[in-house]
Order: sequence, then C-alpha cells, then structure tokens
Amino acid sequence: MCSSLATRVAPRRPGALGACSRALTAAFTMGNKQTVFTHEQLEAYQDCTFFTRKEIMRLFYRYQDLAPQLVPLDYTSCPDVKVPYELIGSMPELKDNPFRQRIAQVFSDDGDGHMTLDNFLDMFSVMSEMAPRDLKAYYAFKIYDFNDDGYICAWDLEQTVTKLTRGELSAEEHLPHPHLRAPWRSRVRGGRRDPSLHCGIRPPRVLGINTRH
Repeated sequence: MCSSLATRVAPRRPGALGACSRALTAAFTMGNKQTVFTHEQLEAYQDCTFFTRKEIMRLFYRYQDLAPQLVPLDYTSCPDVKVPYELIGSMPELKDNPFRQRIAQVFSDDGDGHMTLDNFLDMFSVMSEMAPRDLKAYYAFKIYDFNDDGYICAWDLEQTVTKLTRGELSAEEHLPHPHLRAPWRSRVRGGRRDPSLHCGIRPPRVLGINTRH
C-alpha cells in the first residue's frame, strides 16, 4: 500500500491505486445496508489520491453510471471490472479533448484505454487542481510520448500536431517553421528529446480537468 506522503510528492505510475486496493479487507455489511467500500478502502483511496471521501464517492458513482450493467454498487470485494474506453472517452471532461484516447491509454493498466475504478480515480486525481505541477508534467510527458520509448521524438511531435489540429494539416504544413528548427535541434539528443529537458516546453493544457462538478 502506497503512503500518503510518497504519492503526493513523487510521480506515480499508472495503476498505483491497484496496489492500494489489493491490500484491502474483505466485504462487510452494516445492518441490511450493503456498503460500497470498506472503511479501509476509503482510507486507502484518500491516501492514494488528492480527494476527500465525499469526492471519491462522487467519482465512484460517475464511474458506475458509465456502465451500470457492468460496474457493481458493492466494491468491498474489489471486483475485477473495466469500463471500455468508448465510454470513458465520451465523458464531458474528455470528449472534446484531442488527446482523450492517449490520456486513457496512459492511465489504464494495459495501455488499451479500458479503465478499472483505480485507473479512473488515478486519472482524475492527477488532473485535479490539487495535484502538484511535477506530477502533472510527468504524466503530460507520458501522454506526448506516443511510442512509449521515454523520449519525445520527431514522430511523437508529428502525432501531437496531428491531434492538436485534428488531422487538418497537409504534409507540408507538418514541417517545422525554419525559425524554430535550430532552437529545437539544440535541445535534442540524437534526434530525440530527452525527458530531463522536457521542463523547457510549455505543453498544451491536456491535464486541466476540474473534478469538483
């Protein structure tokens, strides 16, 4: 189980919440009312996100509403459930974002965009206003690293431009402006941008979702 301090300071890999939930206790009931989470689960989710219990419950119900026939209302036994990307990408926070599929891929366990509840909470936690800038930058880099090689290469840049322009540019328009070529090359190692140099770039605002609706 991850510690609160570690998750709020250091970047977390996708699936960090999974380590929390797998260490939780079994189901229990209070009278005739079935609980959604155990007390220990809610504490773990609070430790692994930047959310209060009320916000966690609100996000759970949003997740459940995406696929009510698939997502149970009882999570005390940690069911193995994933909501398909097609439903995740249709959410108001993502549907108009040109990077929506890539965002879902980065936060999903298998890179296919299909999300467990842990993935879903992890994504919204990083996108929240409470998440530190370094954590947002870490995930922003992963989103732009389309081929997952740890660098932003020319192909990654082409994919980024295609997403931002929604594929409306011609092949000639994809070429960088002459005045931008030299500064870019001076910051690239071996034709690829090193992650350690990424802080000099101001990326589009792909991780600016407000979760307090």
